[in-house]
Amino acid sequence: MRFNSIIGRIVWLHIIVVGSVSVLMPLALYMLLASETDQIHRQFIADQADQLSQYLHFDAGKSGQENNPNVGKPAGPAKTGEAVTVNKHWRLNLPDSMESLYSVAYGRYRYAVLDEDGAVLFSSLPDNSAIFPDAGLTSAAVFFDRSVAGASVSGARIPKTIAGHELWIDVAEDLSHRDVIIDDIVGNFLRSVIWVTLPLLLLLLGFDIAIVRSAFKPILKASDEAENISPAKPGIRLSSSLIPKEILPLVTAMNNALDRLEAGFQMQREFAADAAHELRTPLAVLHTRIDTLTDKQVSAQLRDDVARMTRTVNQLLEMAESETYIVGPDERADLHATCVDVVAFLAPLVFEQGKSISVTGAEMPVWVIGNPEMVARAVRNLVENAIKYSPAGGDIEVAVAAQGAVRVIDQGPGIGDDEKQLLFRRFWRRDRRGPNSLGLGLSIVQRIMEAHAGTIDVPNRSPRGTEFVLTFRPADAQPSS
Repeated sequence: MRFNSIIGRIVWLHIIVVGSVSVLMPLALYMLLASETDQIHRQFIADQADQLSQYLHFDAGKSGQENNPNVGKPAGPAKTGEAVTVNKHWRLNLPDSMESLYSVAYGRYRYAVLDEDGAVLFSSLPDNSAIFPDAGLTSAAVFFDRSVAGASVSGARIPKTIAGHELWIDVAEDLSHRDVIIDDIVGNFLRSVIWVTLPLLLLLLGFDIAIVRSAFKPILKASDEAENISPAKPGIRLSSSLIPKEILPLVTAMNNALDRLEAGFQMQREFAADAAHELRTPLAVLHTRIDTLTDKQVSAQLRDDVARMTRTVNQLLEMAESETYIVGPDERADLHATCVDVVAFLAPLVFEQGKSISVTGAEMPVWVIGNPEMVARAVRNLVENAIKYSPAGGDIEVAVAAQGAVRVIDQGPGIGDDEKQLLFRRFWRRDRRGPNSLGLGLSIVQRIMEAHAGTIDVPNRSPRGTEFVLTFRPADAQPSS
């Protein structure tokens, strides 16, 4: 059953658990009680057989004719001080207390003694028969529950060795006259119940933990969803389909707040993109008019200023585009070919400054999941950054790995550990006096890598130089045409 209320869910699950325990507990207690009662009964039967064996005597030197005038007649119950024999060797003398216990008048207990041939030597029954006439003679005690003459009888046939002779003693109790031995049963029963109650309580505790976890599972799921919300993933919202009604208003309010925040971010991105687009045309016009100036020195300075402004506008456009870009699942890019194109495009600028650049590593296509234009933009920003900080005569290396990574290495001054935490912050520049940097290049690279579910690392290099490592997700094959 599904509940919108977390309280109702907990109450219902508790009802199920408590109901189950209410059925299992009496069943377990009944089984323990029955087992304990049966154990006490069997011990009592065994004790009675032991007592009877103590009053059995074997006399090899005397005959039955000398000891008993009833030789050859059916033997009756023993009397105090009188030996009742069915042959010339065995006699049974029972004290008055035991004779009363097994008397026909009392009717609760009965016994019989059998020899190794199965013949009945002594019996408390009126017909001098065995208690369990159809049972065999075994080497171990055997317990029986039988119906004898319409009465339920429970007892055992227990082997005994007396004076070197094997005898079997039947002892039984008529259950219709049975009364429970209260003290023994309660004393042993309570000790057994302790060992059952504790595991059941622990089991109930485990059920309670499972119940609470099950009840709060939608809330935990919503918490996991909230962890994934970030400026890079503004469209994620908390699912409200399984949220309990007590928590639903909070989730709804949070989703509404996220909608407002996303709208604000969208307006900011659109403003930057619109402003950049609006500035492009005036800058192009301004560049054309500068070319008409007669003062070449002034026009050269103005062209440099316009070039910096154009670069700033282009970076703002790239940032706005990267903020909203999502990589399609079928997009593929050849990382090796992309790096070669970027290096070929920037090579004239590198050579103009007296520096060198090369592409190393894999010489075959390296397919990764991504958009070729966005991947090229990320690599280009890193190479431009390396060109800026490499000294004259320095070498810039773009190394492509077959596993889908590209390393951009320069021989510049390097980056300290304290600066690595600031590298990807927007508009942050190491040298704020430099006129050619707005501090957006590395931020754009980071956003592109986030869109591609890739990573950007800055490992330490010694003694000089900087290394950036872009790692993309490898693609299985080239996209189909």
